Amino acid sequence: MTALSVLVSLCLTFVIYRLAKRLAAPQSPLARISGPPKEHWLKGNLHKLFKDGLTYNLALQEEFGGAVRIYGLFGEEQLYVSDPLALQHIVGRDQHIYEETDMFIMGNKIILGEGLVSTLGEQHRKQRKMLNPVFSFANMRVMLPIIAPIADKLRARLLEQLPSDGSHQVNLLPWISRGTLEYICQAGLGYSFNALEPSQKHEYTEAIKSLAPTFLRILLLRPLVPVVVRNFSLYWRNKLVDWLPIAPLKELRRLVLVMDRCCRDIFVEKKRTFSRRASGGNQEANTVGERDVGARMMDKDIMSILLRANASSSQADRLTESEILGQMNTIVFAGFETTTTATCRILHILATNPDVQNRLRREIRQGKLEYRASQGLSDEHGWEDVHLPYDSLMALPYLDAVVRETLRVHPPTSLLGRTTRQGTTLPLSRPVRSTSGEEITSIAMPSGTNVIISILAANHNKEVWGPDASVWRPERWLNSSGERFGANSTSQAVATDNDDIKYPGVYASMMTFLGGGRACIGFKFAEMEMKQVIASLISVMHFSPPEMGTEGYKIYWRMDGLQVPVLRSPTGIDAEAQLPLSIRLVRDTDFAI
Repeated sequence: MTALSVLVSLCLTFVIYRLAKRLAAPQSPLARISGPPKEHWLKGNLHKLFKDGLTYNLALQEEFGGAVRIYGLFGEEQLYVSDPLALQHIVGRDQHIYEETDMFIMGNKIILGEGLVSTLGEQHRKQRKMLNPVFSFANMRVMLPIIAPIADKLRARLLEQLPSDGSHQVNLLPWISRGTLEYICQAGLGYSFNALEPSQKHEYTEAIKSLAPTFLRILLLRPLVPVVVRNFSLYWRNKLVDWLPIAPLKELRRLVLVMDRCCRDIFVEKKRTFSRRASGGNQEANTVGERDVGARMMDKDIMSILLRANASSSQADRLTESEILGQMNTIVFAGFETTTTATCRILHILATNPDVQNRLRREIRQGKLEYRASQGLSDEHGWEDVHLPYDSLMALPYLDAVVRETLRVHPPTSLLGRTTRQGTTLPLSRPVRSTSGEEITSIAMPSGTNVIISILAANHNKEVWGPDASVWRPERWLNSSGERFGANSTSQAVATDNDDIKYPGVYASMMTFLGGGRACIGFKFAEMEMKQVIASLISVMHFSPPEMGTEGYKIYWRMDGLQVPVLRSPTGIDAEAQLPLSIRLVRDTDFAI
């Protein structure tokens, strides 16, 4: 049997199974829920959700409300959810019922290993228990001094491209991407790949950057992952990849092998150094080539903290070597694409809103000047080069408002999936209309029902955020005196228009970082990283929209799961991902509002 016939057989088996399941099952309760008509016999509505789907996603909530029936593969009915009470149950109260799909868990395990995004149940809870303290505020305070010099190096690389007077157009996307990789690798792994040196390429960083684009090219194969994993050993799975004429699949395997090998090398050396230090022996930095960050990083990065915590834990709570390796790839991958996208979006917004940029720059200058004075530093120490400590950086109210509002209106990840592991009922905070026009306040959810959590629609819900929910307005996070809401409280500031309806998000009641037991564990790190980068860059550089010439191109943010900036032509054809902005040195007038 040829490889192609094996693939065809698998596809037919999958199709027959799904059709048989649909025919044998009674009519789904979701059939009563209003929603758009099925638009494709194979893809249902999924292609509209995931392919440049910003307008389509927001229109679903606007027309049908917080719970919408949509069609998945082969016409399977799924529930598209943005209702606040429903999400409180899905990610909070009933999260043991609404778990990640087998397709998601198994696919992540193949690519990233046994990390947080690849495990369920008790194994996931054990990992989370070990990792939660690693991302504490105390550890963020320790890790910020690792990030600040990298942000300064990124700034220096950009300044090298600017003339002494006038401006220069720079594609910021690859530079922000390089900086993000360096932040997460140094602070996460305690290892530098010199990502900000264009002449130096490392196979690990190249693999991480290529992973998401390569994976998206075989997105339609994802539903087959559980079938293949359950019925084929690792040996035969590799044979299938060898035989099948699918180039992106072969490339994905190559990237996974590179990532695994590099992480194992770093882990082995880190463990060796950790053992030496624990035994009081040679405390010199480890020596995995010239790219090692060395003693300066030891004990401060996420993996070193995790290794110490793991070694001091009981045998029952301790993570295995495979689980620790899984965290390494997960931390880097999860913190790379999303943070790159969010930082680029902030810079693009600042470039198109000069008054906002000037106000933010003035606040950052004032904060740095006050800190310089409090430390007794002389005026010779330029305020632009002052590194604010964690608490001071996080307390800047307008910077905080800009970051929060960007993450609310433009969440890097827009959709997440869940499936019910047992039958349940999903309540709604606002009724939706049935296909016959009746009001529905709760929905019966049989076991095996797939749910799509719409982070985007939740963050744009007008009943929660007000009639201008889709408008980027950082002032919604500030009171009349310009201070943060809840600035004197340890809780997250919330700026919703409806105090009776709240989302269960772990970050300021928005759903960007999700909530409950599977919320993004590194959201505090991502927030800190973005604030440090923005504070460093706009202290010395002013950003403006680029000159597009007469061709009519414009910067367009395409939402294909992740939101990515591209140049779109007047005919709607997109060039490769890029963010060209005009940059010049800051002038005295760039602090005026």
